Parts: sequence; structure tokens; C-alpha cells
Amino acid sequence: MGSEPLQIGDATSPSSQIAGRNAYRRGVTTVRDSSASRYASWGLAVVTVIAVLAMALPAITGWEVNIKSFPPIHANWQPRVGPGTLSALLIAFLVLVYGQRVCESWPWRRLLAVCWVTGAAWALSLAMVDGSSGIGYILGNDYEYLQTARAVNDVPMVLNDYISKIPLDAPTGNWPTHVAGHPPGALLFFVLLARTGLGGGFAAGMVVTLLGATTAVGVLITVRVLGAPELARRAAPFVTIGPAAIWHAVSADAVFAAVGAWGIAALAYSATRKSLGTMLGFSALAGLLLGYLVMMSYGLPLFGLLAVAVLVVAKSWRPLIPTIVSALVVVGAFAAFGFAWWEAISVLRERYWDGIASSRPASYWIWANLAALTFAAGPLLGAGVAEWVRRVLRVRPTEAATRAVLWLSGAGIAMVAAADLSLMSKAEVERIWLPFVPWLLLSCALLPPRWRTGGLAVQIAFALLVQHLLHTSW
Repeated sequence: MGSEPLQIGDATSPSSQIAGRNAYRRGVTTVRDSSASRYASWGLAVVTVIAVLAMALPAITGWEVNIKSFPPIHANWQPRVGPGTLSALLIAFLVLVYGQRVCESWPWRRLLAVCWVTGAAWALSLAMVDGSSGIGYILGNDYEYLQTARAVNDVPMVLNDYISKIPLDAPTGNWPTHVAGHPPGALLFFVLLARTGLGGGFAAGMVVTLLGATTAVGVLITVRVLGAPELARRAAPFVTIGPAAIWHAVSADAVFAAVGAWGIAALAYSATRKSLGTMLGFSALAGLLLGYLVMMSYGLPLFGLLAVAVLVVAKSWRPLIPTIVSALVVVGAFAAFGFAWWEAISVLRERYWDGIASSRPASYWIWANLAALTFAAGPLLGAGVAEWVRRVLRVRPTEAATRAVLWLSGAGIAMVAAADLSLMSKAEVERIWLPFVPWLLLSCALLPPRWRTGGLAVQIAFALLVQHLLHTSW
């Protein structure tokens, strides 16, 4: 009489129920990983095809796209090894062997320090493939900022005359290409370096590299503050080490990337603080950094999309007004000295279309820009973006951590799309879009484990190949 004793393996026993649930979860995980792998494979295939077409079509058809000998990036074919090769290989080995363990288990602050040191060492090693000149010779050329910065004696006068010297036919002489192509905030950064004894090519290159390496730290802090600490750890290798470092040691855009990353990190802090004073303080800092970012590059008001994403994820709009007011203080200060951003952008557009833009066909660059971006972000970007698409298309609600990364990566995608469609960046985007790259690469944290492990190796190998086979101009 009564119920029979439970038997091992009985479907009604607690152990069987647990085993059943575990089997179900394994099955669901397998299905999810299979779907994710399929999307990732398609994404990787798409970016590979775009890159191959961007390289092959000009060579096969003779299509003149008005760039150096290796479109879609501004580079020449120049296989070589150099003093930095050995250290770059050593860093690659250490990251591949120990990187995952460090990212998963080390204390957070120590991990951030390791990311900064590793990123800086990686960028310097790649630059040193061309010897010490690889660090500073580009910053010192006729088109860049340093030569002009060394000659600046009167900053207010420079600001007052800035717009008048943008046109190619300026009666008093025009600015060099990069000075004319950016607001004066970029030039003033190098004026500061020159006046503090860091105006030589090598010294300026070191400063740019060390600052640029902090970009990863700012991005990871943002992700963690917005409630995704595990995904921040997963993303750490991808935003720290990769092909973007090739341009970090030789381009002022690395500094722009760092300023933007820290501005967004400050905004994330302000949006997640309960104290009114703390919120206002971080909002003011965010506004000052993002306002100055606007004064460094005409394309970087697009960081406003990223700022909106941060506030959406944090579910707080309190920092919006104080951040905007703080940013306007910076823009207004430049205007008070004679440089009005809204007037300069129309003058620059005229110079751009009077110059090289008119000879670069939009029918090529509207899609080849994306191939150039792949050279800087690495081919795994295609897999990451595909996984982002897969997650967005799911109708089921996502956990808060995943939601944070989806919004930040989505803002990165939106920034690139807007920049591309503006046609103000035809070519050279492997450098120009550096500030967008780490936010795009956050999507790689969503990939299945085996894709992340193998993908990091692909990213590193790709960076080594590009640096050792091509001589880039930025």
C-alpha cells in the first residue's frame, strides 16, 4: 500500500529532475551556440569578401580610387621585419597563452593596468618594426600638426584667423591638410606638447601612444559601470590588442579616441550615481571632455549617439542637461576667441570637395570604407557585428548586461554608418574611425567561447601580417 519507493533514474526523483534540467540547458546552449556560430561565420565571410573586392577591383580593372598603392587603406606593399618584431611576437604569445586567465581572474584594477601596459607595449612594438622612426616620423611630416604647432606663438590670434586659413585659396596662406581638416582643439594639443618640451616627433609619438592605450581602459570602465562586469572582462583582449594599434602610435586620432572614451566613462559614472553632487561633478567632467572632443574632429559629434546609449542603458536622463551645458561652455569658449565650429564646418566642406574628395569616387568608397575599417578593427569585427544582429533580432528580452553591450555596440555601428553616409570620410578611415573601433569590438564579447578564443588569435595574426607586409602612412 502507499507509493512505491523512488528508484534511481525515476523521472520523479529530485536528482532526475535536476539532470533533466541540466540536459535541457545543455541542449538550449548547444542550439544557441550553433545559431551564433552560423551568424558569426556569415559575418566573417561578408567582411572578407568586402575586403577582397576592395583590394582586387582597382588592381584588376584599373579603377582609379586616388589612394596609395594598396587600396582600400593608405599604404604601400613593403614586406619587412624590424627591431619591434620580436617584442610584438612575444606580446602576442603571452596574450594568447595567459590573456584569458588574466581577464577572468585578476582583480579589476590590476586588469585595467595590465590592459593599458599591454596595449601601449603592443602599439610601440608594432611601430618599432620600422625602428624608432616608426613612432614619430609621421607626426612630424608636412601634413600633420607638429610643424605648425611649433610655430604657434599667439594662440588667440591662431583661433581668430583659423577659419580664414582653411580654404585652399586662402589669401594669407592655408593650413596644412590635417590642421585645416580639424578644429583647433587638435592643433592646441600639439601646441601644448611643443611648449612642454615634447614637440619632437619621437616624444610626441610616445605621448600619443600612451594616451591612446588608455582608450581600452575607458571603454571597459564604461561597460562595467553600466552593469556588465563579466562582458567587460570578455571584451578586454579585443579592445586592448589588435590591428588598430598599428595606427595608434602614429595618429592623433588615437588621442581623440582616448578623450571620447573617458568622456563616455564619466557620463556612465554620472548616470549611475545617486548623489546629486557626484552626478553633477561627473556630468561636468563628461561635458568638458566631450565638448573638447568636438573641437578636435568634425566627425566626433557623432559620439552624441554613444552618449544617448549610455543614458538609455543607465535608465537615467539626469546628466543630460548638465553635460550639454558643460560641453557648450567649451564650444562657446572657442567661439569667443573667433572659432565658431558651425561656421568652420561649411568652409571645410568646400575645401574638401575642392581637393582630394572630388577625385575619390563615392561609388567605391561608400563600401570600401568598410573594408578599410576591417583592417583597423580586424576581421573578427564581422563576426561580432553578426552576433549583434542575431541578438537584436531575438524577440525575447535580454539580460541587463547583454543589453548594455548591445546598446554600446549599436551606437558604434550607428556612428560608422552616419560617418560613411556623410561622404566626408572617403578613404583613410582606418585612421579617422579609430575612436569608433573599440565600441564596435565590444560585440565580440557576445560571441561563443570558441569563437572568442580563436578570434583573438586571428586578430593578433592579422595585425602582425598587416604591419609586416604593408607600410602605412598614418
